[in-house]
Amino acid sequence: MATPDAHLPYQVPIDGYARGAFHFAGMASAGSVLALPSGIHAWAPTTPAEIDSGALERVLAEAVRIELLLIGTGMDPWPLPDALRWRLRDAGISVDTLPTRAAASTYNVLLAEGRAVAAALLALP
Repeated sequence: MATPDAHLPYQVPIDGYARGAFHFAGMASAGSVLALPSGIHAWAPTTPAEIDSGALERVLAEAVRIELLLIGTGMDPWPLPDALRWRLRDAGISVDTLPTRAAASTYNVLLAEGRAVAAALLALP
């Protein structure tokens, strides 16, 4: 089903990730992605330094449907700036940052358990 903003309009597990792409629901998406209750969306950031409240605007818009946001930070760990952590907490969202592989795996487990989880995943090189 095609959508105006080129996203998959429902939430699914991440089947794989490598070389700048994520695989899900028999499709592939180049670049970073947001996995939200509203579906899988392309996401502009390519480095942790680009992750700010503007980059997470769509996450914040869906806050009532998200308990936990997992941020996949690429190959390396990255400490979330306190201001952004508090912005998400004020919206009722707990957050954890992990390298992308760990974030995608954890997202899949929690999604399978029926948890209100979302993921913001930076593509791997």
